[in-house]
Amino acid sequence: MNIAWKEIKKNKVRFLILGSIVFLISLLTFIIAGLANGLSQDNAALIKDLPNGQFFMSEDADETMNLSRIDSSIQKNILNKQKEALAFSIQMGFLNDSASKQRSVAFVTSTDSKLFENVHKGEIVVDRSLKEKGIKIGDTLTNNQYSGNFIVKGFVDQKKFSHAPVAYINIEDYKEIYGTDEMQLIFIPGGKSTQVFAGLQSFSMKQFLHTIPSYNAEQMTLNMIVWFLVVISGMLFAIFFYMMNVQKIGLYGILKAIGVKTSVLFKMMWTQMIFITLIALSLSVALSQVFNMIAPKGMPFSLTNVTTVQLSLIFLLIGFIGATLSGIQIKKVEPLQAIQQGEV
Repeated sequence: MNIAWKEIKKNKVRFLILGSIVFLISLLTFIIAGLANGLSQDNAALIKDLPNGQFFMSEDADETMNLSRIDSSIQKNILNKQKEALAFSIQMGFLNDSASKQRSVAFVTSTDSKLFENVHKGEIVVDRSLKEKGIKIGDTLTNNQYSGNFIVKGFVDQKKFSHAPVAYINIEDYKEIYGTDEMQLIFIPGGKSTQVFAGLQSFSMKQFLHTIPSYNAEQMTLNMIVWFLVVISGMLFAIFFYMMNVQKIGLYGILKAIGVKTSVLFKMMWTQMIFITLIALSLSVALSQVFNMIAPKGMPFSLTNVTTVQLSLIFLLIGFIGATLSGIQIKKVEPLQAIQQGEV
């Protein structure tokens, strides 16, 4: 520990440069992870807020929600047997406000359930983001495919689907707008994956989220960037400590000649890695949390404590692996040969 600290003080500039690069990479990683989480909520909060359970859509839909149509007899049979089950549909559409301005929404309707808003015919409950755009309780909204008017009865918090605010409507109104009597999906809270129904395909929460095209593409891209940055940080540690070790071959030879064990030299290197990483991570975590608080209201950014801790542990693990790989040459050092090759 003492040797490691003395070397850091002796080579302050080198370690400062390494720490700065690790800080920048980790900060960028935290921000991108926050954006990934935020976009995930903005894209599928309606689904993610549901409890764990099983989703079902028709087998011939080819895992595409918009093509799914649940036969009414199958739906009735499942809902009668599963008291907690519900059938629901989601379709993208639009609403016209009193100024004839169109608002893009995701229309949602369902059978009676405490998991979704139940509204009467001619009523509508919308996401609170529309309130910020001037929609008020009691306002009259219209849709070109609907013969009547919708009266705004209330707002819900953080209910989005495909980046559009959710609008809960009555089943009868949904049938009139979309010209169908069949629902798209069935959800059974706490349902087991072993449940099988003829003509239906089963999905877990995670599997169902990946059937949403925009969700899958966004998350795959952002998560790939996050892991790419993590791998870069590991390579950075490996290259840095490799170069340092090459320059210290002679020193390692002398230390081994006087009886210092290889494990002690590895511990010295690990101590330096942990010291640099902890300082860099502390600064990047602090700044990312500040960004989380001051991020513009419309920006879908959400960096949870769980994500922060997980990424921090991954950075420490990757740093440890990178430093260890670079130190394999320490084990191969022969004292006499190293003293002859290196300079002390």
